[in-house]
Amino acid sequence: MNTSGHTSGHTFTVWAPDASAVSLVLSTEQVEMSRADDGWWSAEVEDAGHGTDYAFSVDGSDPMPDPRSAWQPFGVHGTSRVFDASRFEWGDAEWTGRDVRGAVFYELHLGTFTPEGTLDAAADHLDYLVALGVQVVSLLPVAAFPGKHGWGYDGVDLYAVHEPYGGPEALQRFVDRCHAVGLAVCLDVVYNHLGPSGNYLDSFGPYFTDNHSTPWGPAVNLDDKGSVEVRRWICDNALRWFRDFHLDALRLDAVHALQDDSPQHLLAQLSEETAALSAELGRPLGLVAESDLNDPRMVEPVAEGGLGMTAQWSDDFHHALHTLLTGESAGYYEDFAKPGVFEKTLTQVFLHDGSYSSFRGKDWGRPVDPARHRGSAFLAYTSNHDQVGNRALGDRPALTPGQLAIGAALVITSPYTPMLFMGEEWGASTPWRYFTDHEEPELAEAVRTGRREEFGAHGWTASEIPDPQDPETWRSSVLDWTEVDQPPHRELLAWYRDLLALRARSDDLRDDRLSSVSVTSDVDGDWLVVGRGALRVVVNLSEAERVVPVDGRPSYQVMAFGSAEVVADGVRLGGHSVAIYAV
Repeated sequence: MNTSGHTSGHTFTVWAPDASAVSLVLSTEQVEMSRADDGWWSAEVEDAGHGTDYAFSVDGSDPMPDPRSAWQPFGVHGTSRVFDASRFEWGDAEWTGRDVRGAVFYELHLGTFTPEGTLDAAADHLDYLVALGVQVVSLLPVAAFPGKHGWGYDGVDLYAVHEPYGGPEALQRFVDRCHAVGLAVCLDVVYNHLGPSGNYLDSFGPYFTDNHSTPWGPAVNLDDKGSVEVRRWICDNALRWFRDFHLDALRLDAVHALQDDSPQHLLAQLSEETAALSAELGRPLGLVAESDLNDPRMVEPVAEGGLGMTAQWSDDFHHALHTLLTGESAGYYEDFAKPGVFEKTLTQVFLHDGSYSSFRGKDWGRPVDPARHRGSAFLAYTSNHDQVGNRALGDRPALTPGQLAIGAALVITSPYTPMLFMGEEWGASTPWRYFTDHEEPELAEAVRTGRREEFGAHGWTASEIPDPQDPETWRSSVLDWTEVDQPPHRELLAWYRDLLALRARSDDLRDDRLSSVSVTSDVDGDWLVVGRGALRVVVNLSEAERVVPVDGRPSYQVMAFGSAEVVADGVRLGGHSVAIYAV
């Protein structure tokens, strides 16, 4: 569909409860809008519709984009454009959806997944993802954000699709192509804050409140005057991605920053409305939370007093695994370097489940109940965009191929829902750095200085920290797809494929009961054995050869990365090796 072909008429609406006058600004005229008692303004315009450019003027202000704009072809400061989602001819009528719990996630950033940085270019790699064993493509935010290149977490037009990625119809094409090859799609949405550039919401109404504060300033207004419509703005956004773009799940960014003292928390409201839409559409719809609270209430049903999320990320598992593989123990990794931590996070999800968190300086979290909570409600990973991109240099874990293979095995054979971060499956050499493309010089300098000051406090010099505004910082983060056919990347990729294929055919590995997992390890931390039904994942974390005792004599080797053989006392493994045996 092109941008022309206006329909015969269109009703423009906007919520501006405190305004005295609101005008609809079109390319050829300005139309005074009519106010309703609920603070909504409207104007009916003939010969308008799909492809019509427009903006709003509030009490004589300069024209501003629509807070619910679906299309921002000229960037976050430009006019909005009407997008008729019903024009797209979907080909996924046979798609019945996917419960994302237990499915294999693949997190990717559109701007660096391919050199082109578009949805259409990413779609050309879908067959690769299917062959890898991926089941859910998890997109970083696509909401319109300033400039061309960025992570997307400073989006300001939450209903629009970033134009450099291809705009809204490109997202429809992408989802349709994913469904055609059996892939579900999860989209990262950010409701806890907006970026500093292009955010015009305050000019329309009380979208923010000083009653709560966040790291980004005043909180999104979820419980103050006018919050009913702000909550509607968020919930309608989520439901629209499901209905108009056929998305299968949403990943909700940093939900602990959604500060809400209402009788019903926003997440519970969103959960109930999503469940109702799921019943209407006849396919599963998922809500995956990023939460720092370590509280299983996040994934408990609303009817039982929970917040109703389908699943949530588990950073404690990541931190424990990262520390196990790298030996890092600075910052928030300090508590995770202690003996027995990995074993606890593999079987009980959270390390901090009411215990003292030295990084936070207080007791933190609540315990998971293995009799009530399933492992598939928690996502496990060796890397993600945060854990790589928020490092000073945006460097991926500096590990040997054997250590990377160990990490993959421990994630993919866990009782959790596994997630890969793009490129990890072949041990990508490219970093994934923090990059921005702000037009305002003062904002660009503030971001640059802030990044250097943040890491300068940890011993880095300013010259070492990549400049987020330098286009080379973005370019250096683009995946190098030529690596997949080169050693040692080729061998690691084959290991990931084999692991995911084993998981797909093994009932033992898909068993998401926390009680189904056993872990044994030695006191020096050189080796460990994970039991999953009749399978044993035998790991040598040491650089030197080790004989690892295994409960029950292995009957045959299922697969291995590195040297491995059964001996009288167990399994002899070469340094940084992993093998899976049936017993």
